[in-house]
Amino acid sequence: MGVKEERLVESVLFSATKPVSIEDIKEATGLSTKKVSEALNALIENYNVKRRNETSIEIVKAGNKYAMQVKKKFIEHSVMVAKPEIKTHLLKTLSLIAFHQPIKQSDLRRMIGPRVYEHVDELVAMKLVHAKKHGSTEMLTTTRLFPEYFGIDTTKPEEIREFLAKKVMGLMENRDK
Repeated sequence: MGVKEERLVESVLFSATKPVSIEDIKEATGLSTKKVSEALNALIENYNVKRRNETSIEIVKAGNKYAMQVKKKFIEHSVMVAKPEIKTHLLKTLSLIAFHQPIKQSDLRRMIGPRVYEHVDELVAMKLVHAKKHGSTEMLTTTRLFPEYFGIDTTKPEEIREFLAKKVMGLMENRDK
């Protein structure tokens, strides 16, 4: 494994705005599957093991995709300058859908109000939410892209719910300190 290949893969991970698959990395770099896998393993070893106490960055696997991200304990310091890719009002709607899925759009409307229809349309367009006709309303669930986008290593609704509950509890504990 050459340093050049490792740096190519590192640059793709750093530049990506969402988790990327080995195929995505191959396409971007022209490297073989074997070279990409070797580079990923070397980078994971370097960031997550050898230098874990020397860097604020980690490489995570979400499903079959990889992402370079700021470690959780450093997020509060970097979030002030990071531009959110999803608007706050959409993020609130998305988190309610993820937590309560499957959820009827009519039930979500009672929680959020009439703007929910616009929010859902935007989230469907972003491919983060799936809407399926259910009588006179729609049944809403998150798509496979949702856990990838947020670095959650599961697609199971109950595990996503548990992940979100832990995040909220962690935020509340940090807020009280």
